[in-house]
Amino acid sequence: MSKIKRQEKSYSFFSKFIYDIKGFILLTLAIVIGLSVFFYNDKDPSLNTSSYQEIENILGGLGSSTADLFLQIFGLTSYIIIFSLVVWGIQSLFFNSQKSLTKKIFFSFLFSMHFGLLLGLCTQFSEKVIHHIPSLSNLSYYGGFISLYSENLWNSIFYPLGFKLKSNYLEIITLASLSVIFLWLSLGLNVSLFFQIIYKILRALFLLISYCIKTPIRLASAKYSDKNMYVHHDEVLEEENHIPLNTIYEQGDTFVDFDWATKNTDSSEDLETSSDLDEEHESVEDHSAPNFDNVIKPHKKKISKTKSEQKEIFSFFSGEYSLPPIELLDKTVLHKKTTVTNESIRENAQLLQEALNDFGIKGEIENIKPGPVVTMYEVKPAPGIKSSRVISLADDIARSMSALSARIAGIPGKNVIGIELPNKNRQTVYLRELLSSNEYQSSECALPLILGLNIGGLPIIADLAKMPHLLVAGTTGSGKSVSVNAMILSLLFKLPPSKCKLIMIDPKMLELSVYDDIPHLLTPVVTDPKKAVVALKWAVKEMEDRYRSMSKLGVRNIDGFNERLAKAKREGEILSRKVQTGFDPETGKPIFENQNLGYAPLPYIVIVVDEMADLMMVSGKEIEATIQRLAQMARAAGIHLIMATQRPSVDVITGTIKANFPTRISFQVTSKIDSRTILGEMGGEQLLGQGDMLYMSGAGRINRVHGPYVRDDEVERIVSFLKEQQEPDYIENITVDEEAEEEQKQASTGDEIYDKAVDLIVREGKVSTSFIQRHLQIGYNRAARIVEQMEKEGLISEANHVGKRQILK
Repeated sequence: MSKIKRQEKSYSFFSKFIYDIKGFILLTLAIVIGLSVFFYNDKDPSLNTSSYQEIENILGGLGSSTADLFLQIFGLTSYIIIFSLVVWGIQSLFFNSQKSLTKKIFFSFLFSMHFGLLLGLCTQFSEKVIHHIPSLSNLSYYGGFISLYSENLWNSIFYPLGFKLKSNYLEIITLASLSVIFLWLSLGLNVSLFFQIIYKILRALFLLISYCIKTPIRLASAKYSDKNMYVHHDEVLEEENHIPLNTIYEQGDTFVDFDWATKNTDSSEDLETSSDLDEEHESVEDHSAPNFDNVIKPHKKKISKTKSEQKEIFSFFSGEYSLPPIELLDKTVLHKKTTVTNESIRENAQLLQEALNDFGIKGEIENIKPGPVVTMYEVKPAPGIKSSRVISLADDIARSMSALSARIAGIPGKNVIGIELPNKNRQTVYLRELLSSNEYQSSECALPLILGLNIGGLPIIADLAKMPHLLVAGTTGSGKSVSVNAMILSLLFKLPPSKCKLIMIDPKMLELSVYDDIPHLLTPVVTDPKKAVVALKWAVKEMEDRYRSMSKLGVRNIDGFNERLAKAKREGEILSRKVQTGFDPETGKPIFENQNLGYAPLPYIVIVVDEMADLMMVSGKEIEATIQRLAQMARAAGIHLIMATQRPSVDVITGTIKANFPTRISFQVTSKIDSRTILGEMGGEQLLGQGDMLYMSGAGRINRVHGPYVRDDEVERIVSFLKEQQEPDYIENITVDEEAEEEQKQASTGDEIYDKAVDLIVREGKVSTSFIQRHLQIGYNRAARIVEQMEKEGLISEANHVGKRQILK
């Protein structure tokens, strides 16, 4: 183990030791003060009472004096201060809370002032409390002396302005609100979470009231609904079985409205047909018109309006991390509709059929799938027509259709070819819509990545843990960086720092720097390409350390490792393994002892690299070897890569890197060559930009996806919320090059080999790199560095025209 790692471990141990000591002291104070106050007797001798009777306080004279002091100063507030001490102690001892204790004491003092004033105003409540605790009957002020001074301070400031402290509802509500806020802050909890909880309480009350109002109405209408249930079911069956041919040509000006914000589907609802017309329609005699059965509509199974509450399970004592609420993102018009008329679909279908006939492609258009960005026409070619012939006509078909581009590809599992044409009015896909979708909320993915909507408008959620690495490429302005931001945010909205850690590498210093200091980071955002290489090497070492830990527990991956630790914790088991510590001196048999394994749960580590090209320019071979090792082995260790580049050339995306990244995404690229480089086939050059992508899964299938859009100010709001939750726990040696430091140390004047080299050239009277290399049996590079150091120190001269040097000293 290196010296830096030993220092880091000793530092973390020392920090935890300090937290433990601080927590122990706070809990001890809470116990002492609590026992003193709870067993207080006003007849006991104390600082304010002189008596010869025996002390009844359980802690004796110390307890009676302590209780008298606290009750006289803080009054009834003393009980809440004791509770605060308990909370602070638990936070420090068990959760290593990094909140400043000075701030907590300051807010606790403010709470005592305002709560003391509140007790002074609410005399009836205070008198009832005193009535149940007879030992407190001698209190001069219910809130203690601090409330008296607070009242005098209040009157001295506001009385000249015409305001005097009175027992009215406005002042009581104001003081109560301030007391709650200051108590909340004194416990080390953030204000935003406080208002979230208040909002949820009010919302729950509103839902409860509305439920109570609507329940009688539902009960009254239940009988009527039961009577009509079977009739309604028959009508639905009749409507579903009614699928006329060529309906798109006979609906005239009927509008087909698609709601892209509410698209979700089940496998049993894959085809929903347009069947609004009667069965007795005239058949179309125009044989040039495409003969297809139905237009496939997006489904209107609505997203649940009760968005997942983001599992904000709030731990009162620890100030537990709270996932960011979806309300941090701007509200979008979730029911904004793209109006697509059957007339426009009919015209496009006719034009496409004519274009195919012009190029000698015979076939029929069987289905049409309108989407938010493009519409796909499923064409069944006539027998004998090769799909490669149709695919090669993409540019010609786009020109004939007056479209920006046309993408043609086969559809796996079907005997049709998909022709994708862009819509005239493009629908923007927003991240908030996808975060609200049932697919994301109910996803059981370990590392869910939101990619966007497919052609049919369905959310595409991928699991990075199963990919297990992702390669992203696209030109500037293609939406690559925005989509990478959406992927990062989809992780941050789902996973706390204890389950997912991030290493972000941003040589451009623009795209990922906004995430600096969020609690998920293991190190500040790396912007230096040389340090990025070191960070990737650290990931390799971390992977090896994790494999060693997993082998000791006998598990195969990170999930099994964490489950084994959780099981041991539930059952109270101490994990250990037998190790040989020596041999018995008498018998010579090996001695085995149980070694405790003090392991903690391992989080996933996601490494995000925004620009690979800059790293490959600095140290291509070294980076390639490191990425290859991580891509081949890091999956089981829970380390995953997301690598993006805007230059998908073969010198950046090498064959070795491609072979180890089965999952790839191509945004719009400039040429077919770049598309082949990233995907292995054409199509990337025909994309529309602005988040339009081709997603190749590990199975080699390529799907078209429309990435979501998220604004910079939305990202900043989310980052600000995360920073308020926790402070990042950085690991210092991630970007420290230990090998370079070791070489620098060896190159110092105290180097033993350097001293031997100086003695050698003085004794022999000659100097050269090969001479030192041969006599000291070291490498050529090391010998050359020694000669250069001698020249800097003035021991030898510079090389002359024939390469010889003179010894000067």
